[in-house]
Amino acid sequence: MPSDNFKAAALMTGSMAGYTFNDACMKVLSATMPLEQAVFLRGVVTCVLLYVLGRYLGTMRFNLSRREWKLIGLRCVGEMGATYCFLTALFHMPIANVTAILQVLPLVIALAAWAFLSEPLGWRRLAAIGVGFVGVLLIIQPGAGFSVWSLYALAAVVFITFRDLVVRKLSPETPSMTVAIMAAISITIGFGVASVGVEWAPVDGLSASMLTLAAFFIFLGYLFSVMVMRVGDIAFAAPFRYTGLLWALVLGLVLFNEWPNDLTLIGAAIVVGTGLFTLFRERKAARQ
Repeated sequence: MPSDNFKAAALMTGSMAGYTFNDACMKVLSATMPLEQAVFLRGVVTCVLLYVLGRYLGTMRFNLSRREWKLIGLRCVGEMGATYCFLTALFHMPIANVTAILQVLPLVIALAAWAFLSEPLGWRRLAAIGVGFVGVLLIIQPGAGFSVWSLYALAAVVFITFRDLVVRKLSPETPSMTVAIMAAISITIGFGVASVGVEWAPVDGLSASMLTLAAFFIFLGYLFSVMVMRVGDIAFAAPFRYTGLLWALVLGLVLFNEWPNDLTLIGAAIVVGTGLFTLFRERKAARQ
């Protein structure tokens, strides 16, 4: 029988695959459908799937305090900003490049938690974060190889960091499923309103298939990320979140004939390496 840690690692890998396959489906849609329309239609299906899952698990409730609703509202703002910036970058950049930039998230969140929430951060992790930012510079390549769309990916990192700092303020009694479905609803409504100002594209068979697959994959990503919290050691499973970059490299090559240049690959390796080191130091600090 597989150990709990093996199951947790497999679920984390599956979660990253779900999110990355969703990204690939959305990138396919970028050729035929406006961003606002694609996110709105995907959101409708995602909301239904999350609601069914929440009812099945019995982990949704909405009788929360005003403080919790205010924090959930702030988190939804961060979620909408992150969705817009990330997908805008994805629609115009290779999927592996965008995913590589997002690998800096654990470093940025650790730095922001230290700066704004007074969470401890030793000099070793600070040094690793500095090295990680050098890796990001190699990925975005300021200068001749720079793309303005990289700024959208970096903005997505800022919005996700804000979102995750807000989550740390939520009460442990607030169900994660409630938070997730409210984020999905806010994104769907927000992009639905925005889509009124754009010309909708006809939804043919390919578009409908991609939208359905995107909603299904993002649902799987969330489902597996919830399940991974319930088995094994999360510190053991956490490094497997970087498998998302491997999925992005494979999908970029197979579906879009994209492959990052050498500097991007070196930068991605630096970011992943420093992220793994930071996770190792956090685990060691937690033991102490």
